[in-house]
Amino acid sequence: MKICMIGLGKMGLNIARNMKQNGIEVTGYDISEPSRQEAEKEGIETVANVEDLFDENERNIVWSMLPAGKITDEMIEKLASLLKKGDIVIDGGNSFYKDSLRHYDTLKKKGIYFLDAGTSGGMNGALHGANYMIGGDKEAFDTVEEVFRKTAAPDGYLYTGRPGSGHYLKMVHNGIEYGMMQAIAEGFDLLE
Repeated sequence: MKICMIGLGKMGLNIARNMKQNGIEVTGYDISEPSRQEAEKEGIETVANVEDLFDENERNIVWSMLPAGKITDEMIEKLASLLKKGDIVIDGGNSFYKDSLRHYDTLKKKGIYFLDAGTSGGMNGALHGANYMIGGDKEAFDTVEEVFRKTAAPDGYLYTGRPGSGHYLKMVHNGIEYGMMQAIAEGFDLLE
């Protein structure tokens, strides 16, 4: 299985490295030439244009690790015009779940599968075992489950169901996590 990784920043590059270490073929794209060069130092093939990632004769599996918002929106629109029916797009960035619902609809109109994968664990987890909360098309999840299994921490991935549910769960996860961090910080402040 080959993954086309879009976004070779701190998280995207480490997930690509994780894939490579686990026997998953990965080709990367980033708008930044230094980011592409960093990936190439790790033995990850890169391309200078996103259009060069895709193969017309095979099913393309695209994993996006871009910042949420406008950048991801624009990339989803671009992918909708470049990919073919049956291809799969995974948004592993932490997009707002309502944006993920919109992305799902945009791609579904073209017959392209979409998974929203909330990703937790930071840079270290991305490299050594992330935690994924994955919503979207079950058929697409079944196709790529091996990639999640190989790059996740032990028992570190969950198919959450409907489109948007992966990023929704990640939002709830972050709310709890940041609330706990705030409470701990306030506790230390009181002790001091």
